[in-house]
Order: sequence, then structure tokens, then C-alpha cells
Amino acid sequence: MDLALFGIQGSGKGTQGKIIAEKYNLKLFETGAELRKLAKESSPLGLKIKAIINAGYLVPTEVVMEIIENFLQDIPTNERVLFDGIPRSKEQMEHFNNIMSKHGRTFKGVQINITKEEAMDRLLARKICSGCKAVYPAWITEEECKKCGGELTRRADDNEESIRTRLSAYENETLPVIESYKSNDQMIIVDGMGTIEEITALLALELDKIFE
Repeated sequence: MDLALFGIQGSGKGTQGKIIAEKYNLKLFETGAELRKLAKESSPLGLKIKAIINAGYLVPTEVVMEIIENFLQDIPTNERVLFDGIPRSKEQMEHFNNIMSKHGRTFKGVQINITKEEAMDRLLARKICSGCKAVYPAWITEEECKKCGGELTRRADDNEESIRTRLSAYENETLPVIESYKSNDQMIIVDGMGTIEEITALLALELDKIFE
């Protein structure tokens, strides 16, 4: 059983994804990380991605699905995968479902649920490492990254107007995906309004039933 992890920006999805992957020995698929990795390669797919990025375009759905296909080719069917933030839209969902079926893989969705207001508050206050790009919540008082020593700064696009646009995109494009999986009894929802440790514990209560 694989997992597809969902959460509005600021929900802590990225942090919890890494914790879940380590705890349950899941291979972590992060679209952004895979894009950066492939763009450094001279493979046909890598060159295609590099050309799209260099031209300043968004990577289209069909290429994102190619990336997933490429990723799964090297994953044995008995090795479990955590897909972080994919699929993002109904169009991606249809392609994603077909790919998973083609590879004989079953999955559940997991949503870390917070309010839009909480997401806005967190995003306006969060900090980003200028070096490794690690994300730190608002309550962190340190000025240096614990991982690489880089300076903790604010993202240029973490302003109210830009954040509202991103949150609206999630509501309009990704929430329908979540609702579709919910209607098929294929979605686990946990409350993301607590601390990192509290959310991890809530996730464990649900995922232990699947993996242990």
C-alpha cells in the first residue's frame, strides 16, 4: 500500500512526509526534488525537463506523469512509496490513477487538514533557509539553519496577495481530488492544527493500522 500525501500550503505536509517516510520505510517521491534531480541528467527526460525549466514554463501534467513513470520503473512492487503533493488536480488524478493501476500499486490518500486562516498565518510568519531551503515554522527564534548553518529569511512570495492566490489554487484544484478519494473511501484525514509532534502522533494512529 502506497500513500499520497495532501495538505494546504503551511499545513506541515513536507515535514510530516519526511517523518512518515522514515518511520514506515517508504520511498519518498517529491515532484520538485525529482524535477531538480532529472534536470541534472543528460537522459531524454532530463533534457526535456531542463529545456522547460530554462524557458521559464511550468512543467505540464504529461511531463509530471512521465516523471512518475520513470520513478516507478526502478521501484519493486513490494517497496512502498509516499507521494508528496501529487496529484494536484483532477486532470493529474486521472493520469495518476491509471499509472498506479498499470504498475499494480494500491494507495490511500492522507490529508493534513488546517483552516485557510491558519495557513495564511503560518505562511506569513514562516522562515526559509537561504542555503538548503529547509522550512521553519513561525515560532523558531534561531537565525541560522540547524541543518546547514544558512541564514533564515522570508520567502519573497510569502506576502498576503501571493499566498491568497496559492491557497485559492489549492481550494479550486486540489480539494476536488481529495473529495473524489474521500467518496471512494480512499482518504485518511487528520487534524493538522497541533504541534509537529501531535500531528505525527495522529498520523501514526491511522497509519499503524495499515503498515503494522
